[in-house]
Amino acid sequence: MYSTKQFVLIPLLLLFTSLAIARQNVILEEFSSENGAEVIEKNGEVQVSWPSGKGEKGTLHLDMSSGNPLFKAILLEDSQQTKTIAKAVDPLFLLTVGQRDLSKESGWNIFFDRTAYNPYEEHLIMLEKQTIAVKSQGQRTVIQVNTMTAGNFHGWLEITLYHGSTLLNMAAVMATPDDAKAIIYDAGLVSKNSPWTELFWSDTEGYLQSSQISAGKNSSENLAVKYRTIIGEGEEGSLAVFPAPHQYFYPLDNAYNLKYVWFGANYRNMTEEFGIGIRHDLMGDNRHVPWFNAPPNTNQRLNFFVLLSDSKDGQILKDVKAFTHDDQYKPLNGYRTMASHFHTEHMDDILTHKPVPAIPGHVKALRSMGVNIMHLGEYHLAGNPRDPGPRRLPELKLMFEESARLSSGDFLMIPGEEPNVHYGGHWMNMFPKPVYWIMSREDGQPFVEETKEYGKVYRVGSKEEMLKLLEAEGGLAWTAHARTKGSTGFPDNYKEEGFFHSTTFNGAAWKVIPADLSLPTMGRRVLDLMDDMANWGERKYVIAEADLFKLEPDYEIYGPMNINYLQLDKLPKFEDGWQTVVDAMQNGKFFSGTGEILLPAFSVNGKSSGETLKLDDSQTAEVNVTIDWTFPLNYAEIIYGDGEKVFREKIDLSDTQAFGIQEFQSTINIKGVKWIRLEVWDVAANGVFTQPVWVE
Repeated sequence: MYSTKQFVLIPLLLLFTSLAIARQNVILEEFSSENGAEVIEKNGEVQVSWPSGKGEKGTLHLDMSSGNPLFKAILLEDSQQTKTIAKAVDPLFLLTVGQRDLSKESGWNIFFDRTAYNPYEEHLIMLEKQTIAVKSQGQRTVIQVNTMTAGNFHGWLEITLYHGSTLLNMAAVMATPDDAKAIIYDAGLVSKNSPWTELFWSDTEGYLQSSQISAGKNSSENLAVKYRTIIGEGEEGSLAVFPAPHQYFYPLDNAYNLKYVWFGANYRNMTEEFGIGIRHDLMGDNRHVPWFNAPPNTNQRLNFFVLLSDSKDGQILKDVKAFTHDDQYKPLNGYRTMASHFHTEHMDDILTHKPVPAIPGHVKALRSMGVNIMHLGEYHLAGNPRDPGPRRLPELKLMFEESARLSSGDFLMIPGEEPNVHYGGHWMNMFPKPVYWIMSREDGQPFVEETKEYGKVYRVGSKEEMLKLLEAEGGLAWTAHARTKGSTGFPDNYKEEGFFHSTTFNGAAWKVIPADLSLPTMGRRVLDLMDDMANWGERKYVIAEADLFKLEPDYEIYGPMNINYLQLDKLPKFEDGWQTVVDAMQNGKFFSGTGEILLPAFSVNGKSSGETLKLDDSQTAEVNVTIDWTFPLNYAEIIYGDGEKVFREKIDLSDTQAFGIQEFQSTINIKGVKWIRLEVWDVAANGVFTQPVWVE
């Protein structure tokens, strides 16, 4: 357990090792053996060891001589024996560089880019082993090997060892002076002679599969897998290679499984060596393919994780799965999980007489992930949402009936749309019960009327009437994909409108658009908007949105997904309405994120998110938070504003190891502050954020 004092900002005192190493190209100025790590130069090698838990240690034998593999050996050791997990392997990074279209108003926030359809360059990133530096950062040891080059990108190799576990991260940290670049990358471990005798992976149905290594095999193979992991087994153990579970997946419309791992020789005709690793399909889902942003002079971390084990037969996969709770959203007492913004067009499949299973694939997929509430965005590219009534009303009826049919047990399907009318930009809606409404109104038609078949029917002809409908039926609206896509310029462009000031306009939705590997966080576009809205004096909130189209159980859904944890003691029944869901959203009683980090408790002077704190004479506030995490944490940030400026207090959490639950405390001065919220991020850029606590 970690002391709550580590949540208090203190100056970091660098401890210098007394270990003397003769070679001048080994730099240890920021290394300390105090945290259990060791560095030894022996027989021309640099050996770096770290405590890997349970009285064991991991060791890397790094060969800095030219022409030899960087990793002479990767070992796991205890007091009884040393096991070689791999030997004579190199990290491999392939960088694909395209051109970003910055001509549009959205600029670097662009989604509707078609990078893969335009000319691009492919590079094998080259490592020239010049110097090696070993640094201590809390409960991790960082190894930096210079220098790496790929076209006009330059940087270094960075290997991070996480104390208390056999987890390590390998990153090509690369930057370019060029403007308007977009990138993707493939990566892995390669060797002239395979250090593995057998490979393991999970197929898309979750069954473990394997393949013996064939001598002389000269072509690589791409695999569609579950859990994004490929495992190499050697004589004395196994290692698993896998990406950051969300950061690696730049935004696409569809969550197809695009064979995100590879194994074999001659991968992409860019390396003759045998390897295993992670990959991207250059064409994505063959729609809009934006890739990752690479602004000039930003250090892009092209990274992957490696987990070591002395186990065999793919058993290490259970340890990999633990980092994402088996790709499920962990149940949390007093909360229910909600995923929003799905254009599955299930209703259109029924209307067009396509074969539809009793339980459609998207329901199976989300329920298996632990999603309790699915909020639809139906009739987006199908149906007749702008129809004046004859076709629209039966389509709404079908959506309500199917949502009711598919809601059972611990699952609630909430009907919803992305109406995109009257207000400007794109926006989502939710009512606390089925509501029939038409998106236009002709002269002479009533705003609302009672009908025999549908009961009350609304016709909405303006933004004023849209607000009137939401107020009458207790509904909510919020900006979808704010400041990008069809909402470029919004909600900024209507922040002075009456409907925006209304409590029926809940705020905006968070999704990782754009993606940028130089950032230790994701989705800053909307997190910054949340702060802006709070400083505008608006009590608005931000939910996470998936914004995905077709879903099936064998798709890679977890990677591009996110989740909201709503404060609900019980899931409402469809037939009773879902007012409690609307209330939780409208009152900010939830937190959101990627799922690996949870916040069972958060308060500022005893007030939780969405509540109002009235200041006393002390002018200070105590922030209390309980954090539940898997990957080692990177940092937390207390964020607050005074109505004009945004202030941040960053708390280094590099002393955390993998897997923990701990309460942290911090006292801050909040004189003049109007609101306070919290974010927490881990080493894989997985994150969680609260809604604001308001201050008066």
